[in-house]
Amino acid sequence: MNYKIVLNILGRTLLIEALLLICPMLVGFFYKENTYIAFLIPILGLVTVGFPFALIKIKDKSIRTKEGFVIVALAWIMLSLVGAIPFVISGAIPSYVDALFETVSGFTTTGASILSNVEALPNSLLFWRSFTHFIGGMGILVFVLAILPKSDAGSMHVFRAESPGPSVGKLVGKLAFTARILYGIYIVMFVLEVIMLICGGMPIFDSIVHSFGTAGTGGFSIKNSSIAYYNNTYFEMVIAVFMFLFGINFNVFYLLLIGNFKKVLKSEELRTYFFMIVGATIIIAVNILANCVNFGQAIRYSFFQVASIGSSTGYVSADFDQWPALSKSIIVVLMIVGACGGSTGGGIKVSRLVILVKSVFADIKRIMHPRSVVSVKFEGELLEKETERNVRSYFTLWILIVALTTVLLCIDVDDFLTNFTATLSCIGNIGPGLSTAGLGMVGPMFNYGVYSAYSKILMSIVMLFGRLEIFPILMLFIPRTWKKN
Repeated sequence: MNYKIVLNILGRTLLIEALLLICPMLVGFFYKENTYIAFLIPILGLVTVGFPFALIKIKDKSIRTKEGFVIVALAWIMLSLVGAIPFVISGAIPSYVDALFETVSGFTTTGASILSNVEALPNSLLFWRSFTHFIGGMGILVFVLAILPKSDAGSMHVFRAESPGPSVGKLVGKLAFTARILYGIYIVMFVLEVIMLICGGMPIFDSIVHSFGTAGTGGFSIKNSSIAYYNNTYFEMVIAVFMFLFGINFNVFYLLLIGNFKKVLKSEELRTYFFMIVGATIIIAVNILANCVNFGQAIRYSFFQVASIGSSTGYVSADFDQWPALSKSIIVVLMIVGACGGSTGGGIKVSRLVILVKSVFADIKRIMHPRSVVSVKFEGELLEKETERNVRSYFTLWILIVALTTVLLCIDVDDFLTNFTATLSCIGNIGPGLSTAGLGMVGPMFNYGVYSAYSKILMSIVMLFGRLEIFPILMLFIPRTWKKN
């Protein structure tokens, strides 16, 4: 382990979080809220700890796989531990465990909340709460690479550890330029959504924080009833379309920018994601038609919820916990699959699903024709055995984590459906789950506040597993990781 490079990058990351905390503090000044001390204390702490680490002189600048994974895992844990402090100091969330759950949910873009009355929070804390989605959506370490590039070869391990999907590559020759392109696309889309919401009549503050949640596919709203509060078709459609777009692999947007439309149209992942969203929307709309005024309203509610869950955002405009069993089962499937790799969305990713299905059919062919050479293709190219193996390993670990977490949550709450969908929601970074009728937990109109501190800590860990796709967090518990090179 190259401890110096790890500490140096972690120090720089802490300093960046200190800079980011200035934003909600300024919001507090603008709205004349007495919350500046809640942000000033962690800012001073971050600078005090981060500055000495950032000044560490490094002779060996190499970052291998284990350093990349450890940097990413520790950075996200530290960001969450410190990011929870403003909620506690301000008194908005007195319990540190509750504040940590809320902050981890924000940074991991899960959107699961313990708050029963979010509208009671000051604007500065509402801004910070949603801003964590924007920071976590593209990844704080990707931002570090964009502005503070290290050796390109070494930084690639950091990039891979933080970017979602079965395989990650550079868009252009230099990794720093790739990070800048990704963040450029991310910011432009965010600004476009803000402008469209403002033009439709949504207040500026509301437009910004809801666009934070959409861009990061997080789902924290500043209203207790989420987007349903506005009861506005235009707002719902704008947010739904952007949720769908942010669930697309950002490589697709880069290809569109350079005019490579042919490759975009041939993308298997994009086609699968598109037909998954469209198919689920139509089926659910037909299924809930009896509960709606007309088919237009059914499509409106269906598309919004499908785009929200399919992209792992978690905003709601209707209580899908009251929908028929078929619609709820489709919602659960969308929770599992999630968005595309290389997007800001969660879930196991559409690309992994496609690879898994193709691998299964390849295995069947090998059984039927033992002497034949069967290869798996994805996106028109031969899939590397290592990628195929990693996808299988990830899916196996994913199943084990879901099963174990569900069992452990059942110690706290005696309801399987609630605990199972809460687990899917946390590991898939979705937000809302489903609940047994009358229980009033984790559903689209409820929250996670009734769980004990034990369960909240467990679910916080699972959210980190989901956002960082298991392996970086797992590496922290392997003794060989910490041996010196």
